Amino acid sequence: MSLSLYWWLDGDAVGKGRPRVSTIGGRPRLYTPAKTAAWERQVADACQGAMGSLAPTESAWAVRIDISCRVPASWPRKRREAALQGVEIPGKPDLDNVAKAVLDACNGVAYVDDKQVIKLTVSKRYGAAPGIEVHMHEVND
Repeated sequence: MSLSLYWWLDGDAVGKGRPRVSTIGGRPRLYTPAKTAAWERQVADACQGAMGSLAPTESAWAVRIDISCRVPASWPRKRREAALQGVEIPGKPDLDNVAKAVLDACNGVAYVDDKQVIKLTVSKRYGAAPGIEVHMHEVND
């Protein structure tokens, strides 16, 4: 039987930030931006909640990520309504950066490494409530 996971995470999605470089004692050190690291922790916690007490698997996975973006409050009513009907195209964050952050956050939680993801579907739209909806399932031959 294949494992299937689902969760919704409230709030604005955060794209994977570029690694930053600082120096300590004259030596360069790479680190993940704090905003990215905090959001990846939230995603990992949501994934862990869906996994329960199960250990990460070594199976292949299919992942679907639906990103719901906040409509800017400064927009006039007509434009807000158009956004919710799908007429307006959402801007930031880039959906590929959000997908990368989600897949990285699930490393060691659902699967051992995100290289096990063999199918990925990502969509982005404006929605009444900002957040991400994630559907994951193991792919068994």
